Amino acid sequence: MGHEPGGQLSITTEVENFPGFPEGVMGPDLVENIKKQAERFGAEYMWGTVQEADLAAAANEKRPFRVNIDGEWHETRTLIIATGASARWLGLPNEQKLIGHGVSSCATCDGAFYREKKIMVIGGGDSAMEEANFLTRFGSEVTLVHRRDQFRASKIMLERARSNPKIKFLLNTVVEDVYDVEKKLVTGVRLRDASTGRVWDQEVDGFFLAIGHIPNTKPFVGQIDLDTDGYIVSHGGARTNIQGVFHAGDVQDRVYRQAITAAGMGCMAAIEAERFLEAEGH
Repeated sequence: MGHEPGGQLSITTEVENFPGFPEGVMGPDLVENIKKQAERFGAEYMWGTVQEADLAAAANEKRPFRVNIDGEWHETRTLIIATGASARWLGLPNEQKLIGHGVSSCATCDGAFYREKKIMVIGGGDSAMEEANFLTRFGSEVTLVHRRDQFRASKIMLERARSNPKIKFLLNTVVEDVYDVEKKLVTGVRLRDASTGRVWDQEVDGFFLAIGHIPNTKPFVGQIDLDTDGYIVSHGGARTNIQGVFHAGDVQDRVYRQAITAAGMGCMAAIEAERFLEAEGH
């Protein structure tokens, strides 16, 4: 249940690093196969958006928990929060139309598609430096674009990027749009110098956003422990600070953010939930 059924996998194209698929697998196909497999073992699906949660009963060990889905309250004895994290986007006119066709928010997922290609990375923090460095393994050149004249990245990460001969820097530069929707692939971007206002087009083959993610935890604010960025704070394994409430995937993981690590955490959360229910006598 959530506002992006299937998560970020559902909006990507080919997934090359999920075990068991030597030739790769399309993201939506992987999601659908996982769904069918779960249904085979008795899983039931309810489509809807979680708007609110009431986990306060857990404070005095009274259950069930309550979750509001599209205005209707539902009760549950245990809860696994696997709402993921949504990538931050620039909001460019053509950006969303080219996701999976040259626009990406995950260098680890998609970098291998751009061997000997021109790549652009947008961002100014540690993630941008890390992604740019990683992408030099594949691309012929990597241009790192930042809208300000100073980076937020740590000194060590910035120095590592600056010492990489494949990385070029464009500071005080704003991306105005990405092309080409008609060709259904990225061919270039329109850039603007934030100081002079000069506008120009630049050819690129891959366009990677590294401006952070937003964990989808809004319904649980004030209900469970979250860090300053809104990610769930783990209390060991897949446990949250509330007994009977567990986490899985990118809603807690800000480091790895891979399909396989999310799947592994989902397995952990399911086992934790099953053991919790058994201990409760259910």
